[in-house]
Amino acid sequence: MSRHTKIVATLGPASSSTEVLESLVAAGVDVVRMNFSHGAAADHQERAAKIRAAAAKLGRTVGILGDLQGPKIRVGRFAEGKTTLIAGAPFILDASCALGDDARVGLDYKELPKDVRHGDILLLDDGRLKLQVEAVRGAEIHTRVLVGGELSNNKGINRQGGGLTAPALTAKDMDDIKTAAQIGVDFVAVSFPKSAADMYMARQLLRAAGSQAVLIAKIERVEAITNLEEILDASDGIMVARGDLAVEVGDATVPALQKKMIRMARDRNKLTITATQMMESMIHSPVPTRAEVSDVANAVLDGTDAVMLSAETASGKYPVETVESMARVCVEAERSAEVTLDREFLDRVFTRIDQSVAMAAIWTAHHLKVKAIAALTQSGSTALWMSRLNCGVPIYALTPDAGSVARMALYREVYPLAMTQQHTDRDRLLAEAEALLIERGVVQDGDLIVLTIGEPIGTTGGTNTLKIVRVGEHALP
Repeated sequence: MSRHTKIVATLGPASSSTEVLESLVAAGVDVVRMNFSHGAAADHQERAAKIRAAAAKLGRTVGILGDLQGPKIRVGRFAEGKTTLIAGAPFILDASCALGDDARVGLDYKELPKDVRHGDILLLDDGRLKLQVEAVRGAEIHTRVLVGGELSNNKGINRQGGGLTAPALTAKDMDDIKTAAQIGVDFVAVSFPKSAADMYMARQLLRAAGSQAVLIAKIERVEAITNLEEILDASDGIMVARGDLAVEVGDATVPALQKKMIRMARDRNKLTITATQMMESMIHSPVPTRAEVSDVANAVLDGTDAVMLSAETASGKYPVETVESMARVCVEAERSAEVTLDREFLDRVFTRIDQSVAMAAIWTAHHLKVKAIAALTQSGSTALWMSRLNCGVPIYALTPDAGSVARMALYREVYPLAMTQQHTDRDRLLAEAEALLIERGVVQDGDLIVLTIGEPIGTTGGTNTLKIVRVGEHALP
């Protein structure tokens, strides 16, 4: 059984060699994530070249996602590298401090004293440490330790309930957008957006840099949940970034939010990536925990387009084994997923011809039990619309546009194929599409397939024709 849910793997020290990259591609990675929080532009350029070479060698499509760092709301550095906070003891967050000690530490985000007030709860190191603000005096935030423990250099800070004013796009992010455009990434993820305005600005900068990359909003702030509809409308997709989000809203709230976000995104024809600690134990273990297996499976059953690995593949001991494990879990979860196409169609209204043809194709494919859907598409929009509803039939998206091939690597249940287009005759193109599917072993003589195409040929958004074909014979009436 082919895997429908896509896998995103983060590149890092454990996964930057040609050998490991080829093994990751062979294991089933569909998109690689470049974390712009680490490494220079030259490092990302080198990794991009290596992953493209590995994908070409193995005959697979692998997209590239550039993940912007966003605002660094972190403590500074300690003279000794770390300290231990004692519950009940005072501790100062000092924006003017150079090197911290047992009593205080500096701040990377100098505006934090303006964002907090008496009674606020600050969560450090992904919520492992908890401080309560007692007073703000100039650049100093005087706190009382509620939950203590070890605090080391550069750990993150969240305010319980959100409300920090740091902008989503920093000067570094703006430079990294230019780097992403130069590398030719297929997706750009924006960290900590609070509103649609953040996403519109990122898109403007991206287009000004000459990139047509897909724009992904990372949902990790309370404000992003409040403004989720407008952020979805301003983005091409979202990442359910459960780490910082759990710290701000509370970990018990996240599972229901995950389901809500994925459902809302799919209803709006947007992409979804589910991320954070999906198989974290495999950083050190060759097998996942049962809880991690259930977590990945539930994300698949929720309808996510992709599941993402972070430190597991960036710095873990078993990057390839982790991808293999995740792939197996996805396949088994998909096998048990219920197809509810008829029910999902009840409240839908289609106003565009191309979208109506896409919906007709998946309805027909589901009820006729065809072998495959072949969408001849320029931009990939037809395949995206088809993939928003689970019809139980694989969707092969055939396009002459190399950029569209890579972008469709993230679409659930869609298998992008590059197709040459040297003429504008519809019947010849359909015959070539059929021949390509036979060559790839997708179909054989006698199989029933659904084909969609637009006329005039090569026009974006022009899908207007649906054809039902039995492979090797004439089209059905």
